[in-house]
Amino acid sequence: MEPVIFRYRTRELTHQDIEDIRQTVALHVDKGRSYISRVLCQQWNWLQPNGKYKEYAARDLLLRLEEAGHITLPPRLRPKDNLKRKSYAQIPIFNQTPLSGSVGQFSGLKIILVDGSSDDYLWGYLLHHYHYLGLPRLVGEHIRYLVYLNGQLVACLAWASAAFKVKSRDDIIGWNADVRRSRLHLVANNTRFLVLPWVRVKHLASKILSLNCRRLCEDWQRRYRHPVFLAETFVDTARFAGTCYKAANWQYVGHTSGSAKKGNLYQRHGQSKAVYLYPLVRNFKKEIAGDKG
Repeated sequence: MEPVIFRYRTRELTHQDIEDIRQTVALHVDKGRSYISRVLCQQWNWLQPNGKYKEYAARDLLLRLEEAGHITLPPRLRPKDNLKRKSYAQIPIFNQTPLSGSVGQFSGLKIILVDGSSDDYLWGYLLHHYHYLGLPRLVGEHIRYLVYLNGQLVACLAWASAAFKVKSRDDIIGWNADVRRSRLHLVANNTRFLVLPWVRVKHLASKILSLNCRRLCEDWQRRYRHPVFLAETFVDTARFAGTCYKAANWQYVGHTSGSAKKGNLYQRHGQSKAVYLYPLVRNFKKEIAGDKG
């Protein structure tokens, strides 16, 4: 058996695999990197659960192979501009009237999918200016929401693909490494949740989480042609107590190891976070494991 000389996520590459990639690059050198990544997806039948090619992953793999000195990619056909950060200097129109009281005093709580340029800018503006982590880098499958209370914008959320490996979560699910690789897309990560700072309505955050989780599976199914059965999130306990997640019946299952994945390696940063889980369906363990027995 030919030895593995490069690993990318769950894919192991041999010398022959890399030689095949070199030949693909040479054959399509004049058509650009995006075209080469699509050809690579076709050759490997590298598909997302919704049937679309894993073009982002293929482009990332090609860049990492070039960084490691295994291949040489053609020059970019267009200047690289995906790292430019919007300044969000233009202020969108939204109501900033202070709100207080209890959520039971209000009616008309609505959670709206972000779908359109105006909502996209508004969502980005709020996270950029009011969330301590700023904008998340959302790649792959993700869904964003804006939340309105009596017609006034009060919060925004983001859900994205689950973390690849979290021991406390994986122990609860009980899956092995092979099942996790093939079924991880059935878990969604609540990567951002922001209640705007002038909104001081008691129990609003937990109410939003509860309502959002009720529709998350259906929204994901509609957008990506597959459901999600479990929600996860990580709470920085140096800043927050996780009160709204506890009030919304999320389950604390442990802490992260304090490491983050950078490329093929995990780098320790020492900022361990509390892990909370919320089942989106009954018998979520069987659904995630594909066990219908």
